[in-house]
Amino acid sequence: MAPVLLDTCAILWLAAGSPRGERARGHMRSAQETGSAAMVSPISAWEIGLLAARGRISLIEPARRWFARLLATPGLRLAEMPPEVLIAASELPGVLHADPADRILVATARECGYRLLTGDRRILEYAERGHVMALAC
Repeated sequence: MAPVLLDTCAILWLAAGSPRGERARGHMRSAQETGSAAMVSPISAWEIGLLAARGRISLIEPARRWFARLLATPGLRLAEMPPEVLIAASELPGVLHADPADRILVATARECGYRLLTGDRRILEYAERGHVMALAC
């Protein structure tokens, strides 16, 4: 089974202990049991920083420290974001919205062979059209 890449919403739901984060927790448990990891994209650090700076989320500590603590969670690992992924985000097949972070998450999943765990309906529809492997949370 392909490793899982958590989208930013899945990360936030996981960190908040939200019921919507249960699927992410399950994938982290599976990753720990198999010695693999659930992946987190560096673009999620950017998104979380923006959300905190704009007052759309409230963190108990500065975003930089919050994200570092997140990455110390057993079963999570930082995905790579090489230039090839960034270029691939501009060349995605089919129709996907223009949000740069979502495009980078999708490109990361495609380029690295990950399944993207997301609650984003547009990404899930994109997956239904066969452009990326995705799981709903």
